[in-house]
Amino acid sequence: MRGEYKVPGGKLVAIDLEVEEGRLAHVAVSGDFFLEPDTALADIDRALEGMPADASVAALAESITRTLDPTAVLVGFSPEAVAIAARRALGRATGWYDHTFEIVHDGPQAPEMHMALDQAISESVDAGLRPPTLRIWEWGAPAVVIGSFQSLKNEVDPEGAEKHGITVVRRVSGGGAMFIEPGNTITYSLTVPSSLVEGLSFEKSYAFLDDWVLGALAELGVAATYQPLNDIASPAGKIAGAAQKRFVGGAVLHHVTMAYDIDADKMLEVLRIGREKMSDKGTKSANKRVDPVRSQTGMSRAEVIEAFKAHFRGRYETVEGSVTEAEWARARELVETKFSTTEWTARVP
Repeated sequence: MRGEYKVPGGKLVAIDLEVEEGRLAHVAVSGDFFLEPDTALADIDRALEGMPADASVAALAESITRTLDPTAVLVGFSPEAVAIAARRALGRATGWYDHTFEIVHDGPQAPEMHMALDQAISESVDAGLRPPTLRIWEWGAPAVVIGSFQSLKNEVDPEGAEKHGITVVRRVSGGGAMFIEPGNTITYSLTVPSSLVEGLSFEKSYAFLDDWVLGALAELGVAATYQPLNDIASPAGKIAGAAQKRFVGGAVLHHVTMAYDIDADKMLEVLRIGREKMSDKGTKSANKRVDPVRSQTGMSRAEVIEAFKAHFRGRYETVEGSVTEAEWARARELVETKFSTTEWTARVP
């Protein structure tokens, strides 16, 4: 059995192994990583020999760490990366190429409906009713989307929102507020089963699930990088922010809002961006925080989105898809009972 794991921003780790009487045997780790001393590779193999075939990523990584000499240097990979590769070999974890992804790109929807669709589609993936899904959003109205745990009154100026016809909605994931204008924003959701992020911490799963869009941006000439915990940035400034929600069955909703263009003055009238929040971004002015994609690509928003989709199709197995009737029904129910209600939107006043 063979498993592989490409560390985001790092190296490829591969492992060949067998299972005998419920335990790992004939383990051979390889890859394009760097490791000193070279004898440490045999120590990694030895650390996994005899481990239970159902051992978790944490248990496998701990065995490697315990076995390695403290002076060993691992560059471009880690004990966790080896453990994830082992779990993939065993069929307990999956990689990108183990799945066929559905791409959904429908027409404009109201902000409340987008919140509901995220939950409805995630529930379907969670229940095994649909494959991993990349959904491109088209916005039917301007909006402010606040994180699940943010204070409504601390984030949004109601007078500014009313003045500019801004709908305020609360999403199911954490993170910060996002200022949305239909022609100026690129938003997508990537919903995947738990097996794809097996063994990854929250922080590492952000980098892992953002990796494809960094490649797409690079093809457009944008030198984008992942910035912990949940930002995508370029040398010219921040490009996007991501947020995640993990569901009961383990499915992960990873959605990203990217600034194609932005009306900074309008944003400042609607969002209450505090000095403390600005300070950790290394800027003194909110209108310098976001560097739009338009200025770095010279492409239209539609062209950027099509380039993203083409990159994703070229990288992974995909099929064109759509929201099912059952998901639409569930989404409409969620709009009525949750995402359009004051009880939800103001649940943290």
